[in-house]
Amino acid sequence: MLSRIAESLFWIGRYVERAESTSRILDVHVHRVLEDPWLDEESAGRELLAVMGVATVVAPVDSQLVTELLGYDRTNQSSIVGAISAARENARSARVVVSSEVWECLNATWNELEYTEELASRLGPHVFFRYIRERTAMLAGLVDATLARDDGWRFLVLGRGLERVDMTARLLSSSISDAPNSQSWVSLLRSCGAHESYLRTYRRAVDASRVAEFLLLDRLFPRSVYWSLALAEQILAELDSGRRLGRSTVHDAGRRAVGLARTELEFRDVAELVEDMPELLRGLQRTCSEVSAAVTARYFARETPRAWATEVPA
Repeated sequence: MLSRIAESLFWIGRYVERAESTSRILDVHVHRVLEDPWLDEESAGRELLAVMGVATVVAPVDSQLVTELLGYDRTNQSSIVGAISAARENARSARVVVSSEVWECLNATWNELEYTEELASRLGPHVFFRYIRERTAMLAGLVDATLARDDGWRFLVLGRGLERVDMTARLLSSSISDAPNSQSWVSLLRSCGAHESYLRTYRRAVDASRVAEFLLLDRLFPRSVYWSLALAEQILAELDSGRRLGRSTVHDAGRRAVGLARTELEFRDVAELVEDMPELLRGLQRTCSEVSAAVTARYFARETPRAWATEVPA
């Protein structure tokens, strides 16, 4: 597989997951602002923008401005609209390997963005967030149903898994300052589609420590950090299976970083998990950046063409 095609598939996975997760995070934020009369909207908005890596905003911050910056900003590839647009461009570059159904779903989603934004301006942002969640879920289903389980599929799923780890960490970071029994933790679980799974697992009221444990450590829920790290580790091992393996250690820097993060998370005590939550979440985000850089260096970096390679025969 050409490195540029593999890179496009990797970033399709990342951008689509980024759009979905950002819509979930914004949905939680908007609901918190509406439901909690004691919440300081200005500080909550600035905290969320900082978590999402948006530069300091001088203007007064409210939920409308946060939604504009993280939802509709076409110049920012970390916003929902920017991520969907970037995913579409990468899919157009990889048309030779993505199925027609995947391309049509992503292209139709992009074409409907402007209309859905206009609809949300009249009916509320939840309309837009729900649209993005439904379309990205459809796209994920088409990827799983129509793509062969070859290296192209592996790169796409790897990108999706790494972005899911990063965005789940950001999602938890956006609620970490809330009271342990705050209703916002229920909203957070619902935004992940995890509320029913959580109740079936614990069979008790929602509280912060159990929500953190579930979203970080659960081995059966596909949006948990542990599940996503284990999947990324498996994909990297499969991509590495055709290369010469050392007898003493794993030489793939990306696979080694994922394995270390997964092992450290797996054997961490729950009480320690809650106590060290802020640093742990920052560490997971750093791991995602390191793994992405390692995968890019190993599989996507292009050598400078030699002089003779640029000559065209007469």
